[in-house]
Amino acid sequence: MDDIAQQSATTLAAMLRAGKIGCVELLEHFLARLERLNPALNAVIATDFDRAMANADAADEARANGNFLGPLHGLPITIKDALAVPGMPCTSGAPEFADYRPKEPAVAVARLAEAGAIIFGKTNVPLYCGDLQSYNEIYGTTNNPWNLAHTPGGSSGGAAAAVAAGLTAFEYGSDIGGSIRTPAHFCGVFGHKPSWDIVPTRGHIPGPPGTVGVSDINVVGPLARHPQDLRLALELTMGSDPVLGPVRRPALLDSHKKKPADFRIAVWADDQNCPVAREISDAISAVADRLARAGARVNDAARPDIDTAEAFGLYAQLLMGVIATGFPETILAAFREVAARAATDDFSFTTRSAIGAVQSHRQWLSANERRQKLRAKWAAFFSDYDLLLCPVTPTAAIPHDHRPVGERDITVNGDKLPYMQQTFWAGLVGMAYLPSTVVPLGRTAEGLPFGMQIVGPFCGDLRTIDFAELLCREAIIEGYRPPPGYG
Repeated sequence: MDDIAQQSATTLAAMLRAGKIGCVELLEHFLARLERLNPALNAVIATDFDRAMANADAADEARANGNFLGPLHGLPITIKDALAVPGMPCTSGAPEFADYRPKEPAVAVARLAEAGAIIFGKTNVPLYCGDLQSYNEIYGTTNNPWNLAHTPGGSSGGAAAAVAAGLTAFEYGSDIGGSIRTPAHFCGVFGHKPSWDIVPTRGHIPGPPGTVGVSDINVVGPLARHPQDLRLALELTMGSDPVLGPVRRPALLDSHKKKPADFRIAVWADDQNCPVAREISDAISAVADRLARAGARVNDAARPDIDTAEAFGLYAQLLMGVIATGFPETILAAFREVAARAATDDFSFTTRSAIGAVQSHRQWLSANERRQKLRAKWAAFFSDYDLLLCPVTPTAAIPHDHRPVGERDITVNGDKLPYMQQTFWAGLVGMAYLPSTVVPLGRTAEGLPFGMQIVGPFCGDLRTIDFAELLCREAIIEGYRPPPGYG
């Protein structure tokens, strides 16, 4: 990592404050990398260089006068094309929003800008941020920097590719079904899905532009090359939405544990209802072994008291309750046909998605009550364990596959699984509103990176992030490495 662009955002921010590098100088460096490396990736799909350069000039002048704009003074960053940045596109990959230019920033974006960050670009997403790959009619396909024939994931795929390739200091994305976690895992970077509603989502598409209410399950959060940057970004953006309630910071559970021996760790590396590629499950088990040798109390048989097949079906129902709100009647009619003939014990993703798309408010209340009972079981589980280690998806990054979703599948240990099984591990965690930090573990025999989730109790965000940093500090995991040609 000889290139300064590969340094942590925390380090770069400190260098900017100390005058070791100028704001214009650093922005120009990122823009040069963008010009050289982005054409093959198509990760950054819109820019505002003039405004960014004017802001960098102003930041340099402010520093020369002894004034500092905040913890991110002059730091160049990009933002997922689902979060509003004034004067820049905010399309969520949808052609009908191709010309939409928001006047007000998303709350999280405003807080990053208030901290001194300079936003110079937007990163690619799938249509309505609704896929595990990142491509759309407006901006085309984003490629994985580790292998251009593979997806960087979705829906924060452009974000993760940009971070991995060193095109930005860090990124801010969103996650309702693994949309931060899957791209981080596919691209070999760190990502954090916050506990639900501790960072405001207002200014995110979907819902439609102007939506004020809080969507179920969906969160916004950071992606970065280094775990300390996750904490920095989270602390700058969390706190209630001032429009919806009093401005306050959530009471996060601080992690006072400093070494492996302080932790009680549960490990869930595979599941009969969603098999995991052996390379990935073996690597998670190897991390558990290294932690045990370092003194951690590790249990690879501990599980929350949940039926994973039923829980995954419940996730599908709740997820589609959010996603289907804008679906046209023609699509809803087809879902009604599937839901009408569904068996009560059919927990498949397809069936439960159909039910979720057309469910009554009473049905949603019943589903939500079942979710709250699962949350209670997770809380009981985390009274015995500090953290849970588990997969992100069953495989490393899949090849580009733009067939209709119903025709897609994935291959795990030689067997075919439905495409949406990729959301299994992320969905169990996200539906329960839990925080999850993704850390890169290594690479497959094909050279593709992969990672794992560090899951904690509700509002245990600092615990999961700090543990990610501990894994790097103790050399228990390798952490981020630049893709070949991007160092």
